[in-house]
Amino acid sequence: MIAARLDRPADLACWRDAARALVAARVPPEEVAREPGLLAADPLPEAIAPPELRVPRAFVELAGIVLRHRDPERHALLYRALWRITHGERALLDDATDALVLRLEGLQRAVARDAHKMHAFVRFRAAATPEGDAHHIAWYEPEHLILEAEAPFFVRRFAQLRWSILTPDGSAHWDRQELRFGPPGERGQMPPADAGEELWRAYYASIFNPARLKPAAMRQNMPKKFWRNLPEAQDIPRLVQEAPARVEAMVARGFSEPAPVRQSRMYLMPRHLTSGPRVEETMPDDLFTRSDDPADALAALRAELEGDAYRDTNLVFGEGRPGSALMFVGEQPGDEEDRQKRPFVGPAGKLFNRALEEVGIPREEAYVTNAVKRFRYQMQGGRRIHQTPDAGDIKHYRPFLLREVGLVKPRLLVTLGATALKALTGKPLAVTKVRGEVMEGPDGRPLFPTVHPSYLLRLPDEDSKRREWGRFLEDLKRVHREVM
Repeated sequence: MIAARLDRPADLACWRDAARALVAARVPPEEVAREPGLLAADPLPEAIAPPELRVPRAFVELAGIVLRHRDPERHALLYRALWRITHGERALLDDATDALVLRLEGLQRAVARDAHKMHAFVRFRAAATPEGDAHHIAWYEPEHLILEAEAPFFVRRFAQLRWSILTPDGSAHWDRQELRFGPPGERGQMPPADAGEELWRAYYASIFNPARLKPAAMRQNMPKKFWRNLPEAQDIPRLVQEAPARVEAMVARGFSEPAPVRQSRMYLMPRHLTSGPRVEETMPDDLFTRSDDPADALAALRAELEGDAYRDTNLVFGEGRPGSALMFVGEQPGDEEDRQKRPFVGPAGKLFNRALEEVGIPREEAYVTNAVKRFRYQMQGGRRIHQTPDAGDIKHYRPFLLREVGLVKPRLLVTLGATALKALTGKPLAVTKVRGEVMEGPDGRPLFPTVHPSYLLRLPDEDSKRREWGRFLEDLKRVHREVM
């Protein structure tokens, strides 16, 4: 009997080695126990040398994220998917209706949400050290096993600080040179509250808009279970209680002329406090520090849009790094993007990823976003059906999109569909007439229009799909050549 146990249950390499051994022994998925680790349930034939399994890159990425989930069945579920992919169903992940794919994607979304919350809700406190400098310590309780995967984010964000993040699963430590992982921590190891917590409270109170108060949406974006570790959360009940009176006072005052524009600078909350948003205000220089980092500016733009209540769906911001040579701009998030809060992860997104892979454009090296940042839909039979953004949607989000382009500074803009083309050119151009023609975009930046991947999904017959798929690949090949 072959037993393949996982010493590091969230580690992709560990799971891969165990899974390869089981595939080599021809163990079908139904004989693998659904429990933490992989274990064959019945006597097995003698194993042969583990094969080199060729699987789509999308599966490797999915597995790496799903393994961080706490679901005890995740290892066996991934093995079931691996078995099917290597036994005649290579395109399994493209079937958006398959029950196994749906379950794995649900686990993936849960981990992605948890990572997003960690980025937003980690709060450091400064502790004195014998050397005389500060050691910043945070306590965080993730839902899933994400510490090791997300710690590099904090290294990039706080590279000049000494810090530790303590969790019930383990701890991460950065000494400005090396990232190390250690045993679990306890909340009691946190140093006492410092002056930075008062700054957090003042910042949150300053951006709280009583006229846009939506308690349900607020609890969704800032779940109550995080409140005890967020200094600003202690003011939420008071701010909510005062909101109706503040709104009445605003209405009673009526319209007033805007105050004269003052010279302002862009500031960040002190870097030891958070990876959080930027505040545009006139503040004393000794209270805040300036940042010219495009990543910080994108984070600030995202935070600004988080507070924008134009629609009641989730914000889906761009994904990628500043300075990417290619920036792809689509129409708006779909149902799946709204649920995951990530661009291009639904059926059209999977087709888009497949096209990028086929022409040799790594998605992680491009910046991907949408012209409209929130899902617009109508309900039909209990389902949310996509509605094309109207002129008001485009007009509302266009200033944000142009700022996003200016911060990313791509060498080439690629518009996917008519909405993106109109948002970036300001003109209602027909994609069919300008497709493949390099045009002048914002600030004179080159712009290349093509169709949206969802267009390919809507084609009625296989011949049309095959023909248009080839045209789309040719467009992307030309895009690739333009920036090489």
